[in-house]
Amino acid sequence: MSRRDRLRELVRLKLRFALTSALATAVDYGLYLLLVYTWLEPVPSHVISYSVAVLVNFSLQKRFIFTLERKLSHAFVLAMAVSGGGLVLGTLLIWVLTQHPFFDHYQYVTKLCVTGILFFYNFYMKRYAFERRFL
Repeated sequence: MSRRDRLRELVRLKLRFALTSALATAVDYGLYLLLVYTWLEPVPSHVISYSVAVLVNFSLQKRFIFTLERKLSHAFVLAMAVSGGGLVLGTLLIWVLTQHPFFDHYQYVTKLCVTGILFFYNFYMKRYAFERRFL
C-alpha cells in the first residue's frame, strides 16, 4: 500500500471514528438530559449516560471502524480502560485550561479544545485496543 493510500485510509478511519463518536456523544447528552429532567440527580444521570454512551461507542467502533485483532473480551477491557483514561485526562485538561482567564471565561472553547485532544487520544488508544497498533 502506498503512502498516499495509507494516509487516505487513515483520514477515512478518523472520519468514521468522528461519526461514531458524535453518535455516542448524542446518546450521552440525550440520555443525561432525559434522566436529569425526569427522575435522577445529575451525578447518577451522568454515570448512567456516560456508561451507556461508552458501550454504544464500543459497539459502533467494533463494527464500523476497527478490525478486531484480539479476543473480544480483551479488546473490551482495553477499550473501557481507554475510556476511563479519557475521562481522567479530559477532567485534568479542563481543570488546567480553566486556570487561564480566557479559557475560564469561554468554557465552550475549553470544551472544544479538550474534545479535540480526546478525539485523537481515543482514536489511537482504541486502535491499539482493537488492532494492536497505533499507526
